[in-house]
Amino acid sequence: MENFRKVRTSEEEMPLPFSDLSPDVVEMKVKEGSKIRNLMNFAMAQMELKGSRQIIFSGCGRAVTKTITCVEIMKRKLGGLHQVTKVRYKTVLEVWENQDLLPDSPAQNLTVHKNVPSICILLSRDPLDPNQTGYQPPEPQHGLGEAGEDALGSSTKGLKRTLPPPREELLPKKLQVQVPESPRGSGTTAGQLD
Repeated sequence: MENFRKVRTSEEEMPLPFSDLSPDVVEMKVKEGSKIRNLMNFAMAQMELKGSRQIIFSGCGRAVTKTITCVEIMKRKLGGLHQVTKVRYKTVLEVWENQDLLPDSPAQNLTVHKNVPSICILLSRDPLDPNQTGYQPPEPQHGLGEAGEDALGSSTKGLKRTLPPPREELLPKKLQVQVPESPRGSGTTAGQLD
């Protein structure tokens, strides 16, 4: 393959694996080079400003992790979203062109069919069938209001979680250090450093 270079890549178009979608469903096709910030700005505008009830994030190959990241951000920002996840395989066609050709010979192309994993995730404000495969109910709000405020009214945005106190077995052993003889003292003393 060192004499070939990739000329073109195309994905097989597949129908969405969900039934009973609302007419205003938004489909977000996540690509490997997509910027999460751009995807989220558009998706949030569709859900909050335009009032869409459902949104689908789909991606294949290396874009699968970015697709899942977008879904998790959306679930945390909006809250109360029902989720259905479908995993499948998608066929990707790659066309490779031979670079080491003689001047008068015809072009030689190589077409590769690859099956890559693909994911489609439906998020919905409306309840979905909990018996279908891949369903996840909305996460509980843990006492947070819609604006990210707790029961006392203070904002939780930007706060760091406190860590539990360290356990003894994880702390380093205390070091024994020899302290040099002092002019007033009569001998060597040993101290401990924490």
